[in-house]
Amino acid sequence: MFETQHFIGLATGLITFLIIGAFHPLVIKCHYYYGTKCWWWFLVLGLISCAASIYVGSLFWSTVLGVLAFSSFWTIGEVFEQEKRVAKGWFPANPKRNGGQHRKS
Repeated sequence: MFETQHFIGLATGLITFLIIGAFHPLVIKCHYYYGTKCWWWFLVLGLISCAASIYVGSLFWSTVLGVLAFSSFWTIGEVFEQEKRVAKGWFPANPKRNGGQHRKS
């Protein structure tokens, strides 16, 4: 549909914007509840998305899966950066996890 109507660029841009926008609060929430232990979830999501991107026949969906894959890989680093932001007091620590204490890096 998108290929024939020449909207693939706009659709890809919109989906990329939504994926990146969704990952920002996801990093904050995952870190708040699970700390840095959740990094491997994003690794698995990235690897699955990479593999799916190779096997999907549609250029549009292959591109979307590629964006999802590399956004997931980027998020791994952001989870560890979030740990530093919490230690600096920029974001609240979860008092129910580790007594609210986070290691200073």
